[in-house]
Amino acid sequence: MTRPNDLPLQRLKFYVTTDYPCGYLEGRQARSLVASPTHLIDTATYSELVRLGFRRSGLYTYRPHCENCQACVPVRLRVYDFTPNRSQRRAWKRHSNLTVHVGPALFDKEHYDLYRHYQKARHAGGGMDSEDVGQYRSFLVQSQVDTALVEFREADELRMVSVVDMLQDGISAVYAFYDCSHPQSSYGTYNILWLVEWCRRQGLPYLYLGYWIAQSRKMAYKAQFRPLERLVDDTWQRWETVSPADVL
Repeated sequence: MTRPNDLPLQRLKFYVTTDYPCGYLEGRQARSLVASPTHLIDTATYSELVRLGFRRSGLYTYRPHCENCQACVPVRLRVYDFTPNRSQRRAWKRHSNLTVHVGPALFDKEHYDLYRHYQKARHAGGGMDSEDVGQYRSFLVQSQVDTALVEFREADELRMVSVVDMLQDGISAVYAFYDCSHPQSSYGTYNILWLVEWCRRQGLPYLYLGYWIAQSRKMAYKAQFRPLERLVDDTWQRWETVSPADVL
């Protein structure tokens, strides 16, 4: 792994985990490269790590390190070059009545209840649909970087929560969960569109979308937002279209 000439980053240690079941591709084993110790990973250091393809899950900062598999592709959206397509414009209009509140990464029972219902509706049996408050806290609330929880409400009803990390050159979309009782909604799309506008208002050029995985329906949607850049050999490359060769 290439490391910038940055003292805090040079002080970190990196280790490879043992194999564990892949959370995205059924029947596969995965490994991660983990940055340690966590107390040295502040917002500036984490910004550098994200530019190297790392992500955060609670206090755990990692990137895929799987032998013989390159399915997880870090991607980011160039927000100043982005133009929504027709479907995305419809989603923006459909949810334009939502009000937004940005708050700190703190536990909120209303957020947790929405998260629990979202997991049961969308990821039943995936191991994250239990009523474990501790799991929720460690996954989305614990953070040593500049993290915000963005609430989207319709009147007084909580419709969606988006967890984001504020970086030096952009925003990293960590996770979003929403009300699944409205089948015609496009909350996930609206979340990304809103974050694009937030990046622009703050003069930030990139929205980091995590990993694009061609064979995972949960991740493939990211290719609908263009122009993307993907990280290849520690270099960000413009990637405007997805060709059949990109689908593994």
